[in-house]
Amino acid sequence: MQQTWVGATAKQIARAVRRGDTSATQVVADHLDHLATGDPVLTAFRVVRGGEAIVEAEKVDEQEDLANLPLAGVPVAVKENTAVAGLPNWNGSAAARGPVAEEDHEVVRRLRGAGAVVLGVTRMPELGVWGTTDDPSGTTRNPWRTDRTPGGSSGGAAAAVAAGLVPFAHANDGFGSVRIPAACCGLVGIKPGRGVVPAGIGADDWFGLAEHGILATTVADAAVGLAVLAGRRPEKLVEPQRLKVAVSLRSPVLGVRLDEPNRDAVATASRLLVAAGHDAVSADPVYPPSLGMRGLATWFAAVSRDAEAAGLDRAEMQPRTRRHVALGAWALRRGYVREADRAAWRERSIDFFTDHGVDLMLTPALAATPPKAEGWSGRSWTANMTANIRYAPYAAPWNIAGLPALVVPVGVRPDGLPVGVQLVGPPGSELLLLAVAGQFEVAAPWRRHAPAWPRVGQLADGATIEP
Repeated sequence: MQQTWVGATAKQIARAVRRGDTSATQVVADHLDHLATGDPVLTAFRVVRGGEAIVEAEKVDEQEDLANLPLAGVPVAVKENTAVAGLPNWNGSAAARGPVAEEDHEVVRRLRGAGAVVLGVTRMPELGVWGTTDDPSGTTRNPWRTDRTPGGSSGGAAAAVAAGLVPFAHANDGFGSVRIPAACCGLVGIKPGRGVVPAGIGADDWFGLAEHGILATTVADAAVGLAVLAGRRPEKLVEPQRLKVAVSLRSPVLGVRLDEPNRDAVATASRLLVAAGHDAVSADPVYPPSLGMRGLATWFAAVSRDAEAAGLDRAEMQPRTRRHVALGAWALRRGYVREADRAAWRERSIDFFTDHGVDLMLTPALAATPPKAEGWSGRSWTANMTANIRYAPYAAPWNIAGLPALVVPVGVRPDGLPVGVQLVGPPGSELLLLAVAGQFEVAAPWRRHAPAWPRVGQLADGATIEP
């Protein structure tokens, strides 16, 4: 039986292409075949660039400097709100679709410059607002349990990676849109701190809160992907010396209760930290009441400004998004969205690490099991807000603070879905976060793909791929 590169990591693929053990064209063809079978079940992609991707792969194979391409021949997906030349920015629905892009966004240009091949663009909820991914044309499903959402707003990207449709994916994160899907789908998802990766998301990067990031099945793939997005040479992660890590279960949203599986996940992660030689101490950030109200106002206003800048017709939007946009316009008129408030929370967040003498913070990634995949785009604004806040309250504060944060898997819930935890660090701690996540990976390896999809390092002929 002919081997397939579906299920291999990005680093394994790039190494094989650079050595001449396979070709970018073969790798891309393998993934397009897998995608043709898997995506009708998951609805992860908005557009698949079949023929165009093969042509791109052939051009990679023709390059003479493969040794200098960290992502040589690696198939990648791009979130549909980020410009890929020749495609419109769909932004989550036909009503929000923008014109065809004439050139790639800078992060896409960097991925291609590193040798990656864009297979297509992945689905998101309308204007990236929601923590579930669907629109009237289809519902994106979680490969671990197809009756559940893969999260949002980078839900299509997470579903594609968890099912092995691509080895890793580009995503972006304004209020948790990388980390929430990572937790839903058992992936490593990293949101860098402010200024590490060029943003250029929507009208104004959601007032500077939104960042481009990576969804991957391994820490090594997340690290190389982030390095490429940041315009840096990938570097080997250094084993961290003894760290002091604050452990906090406190919800940023009053009244939101943490369920037992997510509580247990934090306990598991704490034990892994201690086993790795670190100190885990209990310490809670103080989330001021104003953070919740001002944060919501900023969220509403960011979406409103995106809609206005794109010249979208509010009447054509989904009812839930329409109300979000209207509330954002109201918040802007009333002066409820202020840079001074965001700066104060950023300062308070940075001070947390110095005041408590800690290097990093560990929190739950989610508060509850991901919601059902059931056409949330047709439900009310209130229903969507309630569902989103109840299951995913832990990510947004670190967008407002502009701090780096990642989600790493630590097990499986009793309902069969994966469970993860969030690590947050001070400015400039991206590599440290990845290094600690790497220690988790070595000590307690996770299943890289959902059970019904490709297994780690497994070829169709039963051979294993060199790690």
